[in-house]
Amino acid sequence: MAESDPWFETEPSAPAGAPNVVFCVFDDVGFSDFGCYGSEIQTPNIDRLATGGVRFTNFHTTSLCSPTRASLLTGRNHHAVGMGSLANFDHGFPGYRGRISKSAALLPEMLRPNGYNSFAIGKWHLTPMHEVGPSGPFDQWPTQRGFDRFYGFVDGAMNQWEPFLTEDNRHVPTPETPGYHLTEDLVAKAIRLVTDQSSVAPDKPFFLYLAFGAGHSPHHVTRDRIDRYVPVFEKGWDVTREERLARQKAMGIVPASTRLPPRNPGVRAWDEISAEEQRLFVRFQSAFAAMITHTDEQIGRLLDSLERLGRLTNTVFVLMSDNGASQEGSQVGTLHQGRYFEGAPLSVEHALEHIDEIGETQWFNNYPLGWAMAGNTPCKFYKQNTHGGGVRDPLIIHYPDGLAEHAGTLRHQFHHVTDIVPTVLNLIGIEAPSTVNGVAQMPIHGTSMAKALAAPDSPTEKKVQHFEMLGHRGIVADGWKAVTIHAPRTSLDADIWELYNIDEDFSEFDDQAGRYPEKTRELVDRWWAEAGLYQVLPVDDRSGAGALRAKRPVRTSWTLWPGTERVPLDVAPQTANTNHIITASITVPEGGCSGAMIAAGDRWGGFVMYLDNSVPVFHYHFPAQRSEVRGSGPLSPGAHSIIWSLTKNTTKGGTGVLTVDGVEAGRVEIERIVRGWAAFSGLDVGCDNGAPVGLGYESPFRFTGELHKVEVELLGRAGPDAAVAMKVEMGKQ
Repeated sequence: MAESDPWFETEPSAPAGAPNVVFCVFDDVGFSDFGCYGSEIQTPNIDRLATGGVRFTNFHTTSLCSPTRASLLTGRNHHAVGMGSLANFDHGFPGYRGRISKSAALLPEMLRPNGYNSFAIGKWHLTPMHEVGPSGPFDQWPTQRGFDRFYGFVDGAMNQWEPFLTEDNRHVPTPETPGYHLTEDLVAKAIRLVTDQSSVAPDKPFFLYLAFGAGHSPHHVTRDRIDRYVPVFEKGWDVTREERLARQKAMGIVPASTRLPPRNPGVRAWDEISAEEQRLFVRFQSAFAAMITHTDEQIGRLLDSLERLGRLTNTVFVLMSDNGASQEGSQVGTLHQGRYFEGAPLSVEHALEHIDEIGETQWFNNYPLGWAMAGNTPCKFYKQNTHGGGVRDPLIIHYPDGLAEHAGTLRHQFHHVTDIVPTVLNLIGIEAPSTVNGVAQMPIHGTSMAKALAAPDSPTEKKVQHFEMLGHRGIVADGWKAVTIHAPRTSLDADIWELYNIDEDFSEFDDQAGRYPEKTRELVDRWWAEAGLYQVLPVDDRSGAGALRAKRPVRTSWTLWPGTERVPLDVAPQTANTNHIITASITVPEGGCSGAMIAAGDRWGGFVMYLDNSVPVFHYHFPAQRSEVRGSGPLSPGAHSIIWSLTKNTTKGGTGVLTVDGVEAGRVEIERIVRGWAAFSGLDVGCDNGAPVGLGYESPFRFTGELHKVEVELLGRAGPDAAVAMKVEMGKQ
């Protein structure tokens, strides 16, 4: 070496003065739900960003979470990258794979060769849910799609008090912190990562993707916070809409000519609702509002930290919601949204009995349609729809070093979530790569917002944008919007298209389709052309959020070994809506034992097989409806075989039988079995981690005897009787 000259590869570096980038994404927050967009909900730190930045009033997203996030991070239309629906579903068509194509690089994959560190914190929901288990594949996990670190949750919603957490590429326990709350934890982790990076490499820019669970249900927050908002919302949703619109006009958020559309179909006038229902509905909305304010406080912590580190002024801070306010709480709200998806809503009377528990860990609470309508003021309809209530969302861009002269101003140009990535690339001063990891890249579909940021009165550069979600469709072109509501499983040709001049009619109040049929036809034809260009076809018009999972082969026989823990339910045995048997082989020691042999789910639903002082128990939890069968007495020391069988006997219910060593120990009629909805915690063998499925014990409730294995057999429509009999006979041999 003394006689040789060394050569060192140049490390990637960012352009001189390149800004840091923060994407702060709220979930299911309506157009008017922040204070700076007309709300009475207190959001002083978000308002601080608006005062020091630029607010957009004509910004649009897709109308569902995974698709918006796919577009946000790639700059491409969501069907074109494979995310036409949620990451939970793979429909076998190019636009509906539940994964982002490798030909559509995520922003961190674009930034890494340009010297950036990238951190993803919070909600992910972009990996196919059948690939989030311990065997992967891992190529669609955050750390394989450009992010250096990840901490958060991979599914679409989460218990804020007892979350199922993932760090980098493994599922991890919830921190045992008194008063733990997920939002506080996420921001603490974000601050830690940025602080560490600033200490070691202060000249290196970072990209932070911070995606909250707020304000998606469940709206989890402490009772005292909820109490503070009760007097605020006792006026009801009709007055709230009117007051928000008045503030929006005063702020210049909407034109003075904007008219408030009639209440959405199915929403009652507030004055026609009983006093008891009003009391319940106010409580539901107060929980949502308190959660937004609580999250705003955490954003304040992040802003203060960035300021302390000297990195706030040179940070492009983008704050937005992924879609409009949610219609998934039904007309009367719900204590448990799992019941909404199962088509088994809880009654108002039941909710009133538990009204003071709203916001607590055992409930998956969501507000009624009327409050979602108010959240989207002055727009029509909700999340999932392609009217304004589903796709027009708040957007704030705060960048003191680049936009100081525009602080506190508004922008009314039409823009879409696909426009964020090209805007960021433009502000940094780099180009989107033509290849990433050897894969040729599709073009960026978005239009940079840089001209709009620099010139408040510049014309809209975004000429056309299509929308589609669950069969609902829309298109915006040259100031006109054609849009339709689609009834599930009906012909697309039967849809009635509406037409609005959204340059003059902000709230989509005046349908002009009858007045201008040729313009309507022109836009509908253009929608079909865009749909063909961007992989929207074939349209998924089934009910619900992508009603059916992928038609992959179903594994019917499982042997699960002790030590298997925190396996997401999407990759565990799919016991929902099917006959099945579960067999645990154990040895009870002298003196007896307790603990879970197998548990799947959490406080919101699932099942657990366990011993209670050597007494065998099977607990089945349809959301907020529990069934349990117990053995007659404690097991003797020695080897035992415990079998649970579930037989469907109606379309909704079934019979569960607990058998111990070949003898029936008990049976229970289960009025409602889970048909499709899955709790967000995972499967454990030999314990029950996280939020416990059963009652009367605390997690992790580890099995203190010897657990040899647990076998699960899925029998489809065939009854388990013969299979149970065979297992019993084998056990006797």
